[in-house]
Amino acid sequence: MSEVGRASWWHDAPIAIKGNVWTIPRLFFGYRLLIATLLCLAFFGHWGPTFLGQHSPSLFAVTAALYLGLVGTSGLLLLRRAPAVNLQSGLMVTVDIVCITLLLYASGGVQTGLGMLIAISIATGGLMLPGRIALLFAALSTLAVLSQQTIATLSGDLPVSGYPQAGMLGFAFFAIATLALVLSQRASRSEAVISQQRLDLANLEQLNDYVIQHMQTGILVVDGDNRLRLINDAAWYLLGMPDAKSDRPIRQFCPPLAEKLEQWKNRRSSDSGSFRPTSDGRELKPGFSPLGESGNEGTVIFVEDEALVTQQAQQMKLASLGRLTASIAHEIRNPLGAIGHAGQLLQESEQLSPPDKRLLEIIATNTHRVNEIIENVLQLSRRHQSRPEEFLLRDWLLEFVQECIDYHQLPAESFSIAIDPTATLVFADRSQLRQILSNLCENSVRHFHGDPTALKLAFKGGITRASGGPFLDLTDNGPGIDPELRKQIFEPFFTTNTKGTGLGLYIARELSESNRMRLEYLPLEGGGSCFRMNFPGTRARRSET
Repeated sequence: MSEVGRASWWHDAPIAIKGNVWTIPRLFFGYRLLIATLLCLAFFGHWGPTFLGQHSPSLFAVTAALYLGLVGTSGLLLLRRAPAVNLQSGLMVTVDIVCITLLLYASGGVQTGLGMLIAISIATGGLMLPGRIALLFAALSTLAVLSQQTIATLSGDLPVSGYPQAGMLGFAFFAIATLALVLSQRASRSEAVISQQRLDLANLEQLNDYVIQHMQTGILVVDGDNRLRLINDAAWYLLGMPDAKSDRPIRQFCPPLAEKLEQWKNRRSSDSGSFRPTSDGRELKPGFSPLGESGNEGTVIFVEDEALVTQQAQQMKLASLGRLTASIAHEIRNPLGAIGHAGQLLQESEQLSPPDKRLLEIIATNTHRVNEIIENVLQLSRRHQSRPEEFLLRDWLLEFVQECIDYHQLPAESFSIAIDPTATLVFADRSQLRQILSNLCENSVRHFHGDPTALKLAFKGGITRASGGPFLDLTDNGPGIDPELRKQIFEPFFTTNTKGTGLGLYIARELSESNRMRLEYLPLEGGGSCFRMNFPGTRARRSET
């Protein structure tokens, strides 16, 4: 045997027991301790079979006591786990072969049946040790049994007829060793497959965890009792960073999502509608998928920011709108320009009657209105991708308010700014934010009835408690919006003013969504209107950079 072979024999555990290499030796020690104890009690207590030690009582007594002592010593070595497990296993089987052979000789030979104890040791050794070691033990055991039979025969203690029984016992040793070898090899292959599968599962679990945690889509996994089993960072952030611990019922940290889950379970429809995890949280779109064949083992919940979904749809919509606006510019704007020019030429005539002049005014007014609609649509189609940056909200508002004062010819007292904390930072495209607020201010000025100098526009902002993201409210003291019309104000071409285009608020929301902001209308109890803008928080900014 080569040096490598010896090193492998004594120091490498067989594949079949790599899961816990000391389990089988410990069980084998328990078996050996029981056998040695029973043999000593049966012989020294004189209550066992009469054949024990009948040929040589003194040899049986010494060997039985020595065997019990060696078994006890092996137990101490197993506790220390030294020397190596394979060396201890080999020594235990070798001690069994020698001691039981001596006990066999002292009791009268093979016909006593004690030889089967050696067979059990051989079989166990084949399971504990690698390679064909079991066949080596079988050969040594056969030689030992034949040797004791020869010695007993030559001394006249046993007849020659005992050789066939000794031969049959040796044959049984080899049969048991071969069977143990086959079982060990099968166990080795099974353990190798299991180990590889265990490694593959561990790698797959690690890969799945990495993919799930780095997905932009929020993912939660709940069991059949709606208790949380898994949540990734995206879902935790979208839900407002709740105290979502494993095994906690989902209703305790996000009741709106739990309600949507129950609705989905009751009707199993694909569309469960959107929800808000908190009063000032963003609008989220849930999706549900059952786990297991029966669908009752649990549910995978997908949570997406509806603004992102809408933004993706908006990109497709703008692509189609761009093709449409090219046709609008040619098919509508050019004839419209001719109508406007013709109206201007007619106004230069000195023979127009007052009714004709009034008709020309109507033509000019509506021509300007249609042209404004076309300009707004063209502006949507040509809109560049947002370039968000971080800046101080209050400093930027001071500049914007001054622009509004100059453009609308309003007194400075009409505007007020209150940002708490004053160092609040927002993450948005400056030019697009300016257009959003310009449209909102234009809407307030246009719908205000009375002296324009009495209009009050208040900018109030800060940090929301639930999500930790910045917000900005724009309130006015105008007439407010009819509750029946609030759901339609962000629809394109919807207006209650005959001079409006119905695209101002629509454009404002579209620009907000392209900046990951949420624009919404909040009614005021004392009259007036309030438009709130929720800016993306810190995590959303990191995901974009």
